[in-house]
Amino acid sequence: MSDKKLILVVDDDTDLVEMISMKLESENFQVAKAYDGVEAFEKIKEEKPALIILDVMMPRKDGYVLCEELKNSDDYKDIVVVLLTAVSDAVSSTNYTHMGGKTTLADDYVPKPIDLDKLMEIVKDNL
Repeated sequence: MSDKKLILVVDDDTDLVEMISMKLESENFQVAKAYDGVEAFEKIKEEKPALIILDVMMPRKDGYVLCEELKNSDDYKDIVVVLLTAVSDAVSSTNYTHMGGKTTLADDYVPKPIDLDKLMEIVKDNL
């Protein structure tokens, strides 16, 4: 794979962004990072990643809103979006649900805590 695919990792947890980024880089992907939905959208406009690993619950703009904006945009609808969601344990007490994840037009989702091998499988399947 000579021309590396660019993957944008978006999460307000900096440690998690680093962990995912290191794993992606070890698999020969190019990585960009953002720490909230607003910053992510700036990076998307600048760098046009092939795939976005996107946290759901973030400050300024959450992952569902950003995903919907991307999928409803002619410029960005082809970017693969994988949502990270930590809410499977608290579905009854939160308005974030896996069903919600599927209705936001995301291409896939991964529950937290993240299984990095599973995440890599999803990334490779979608690129």
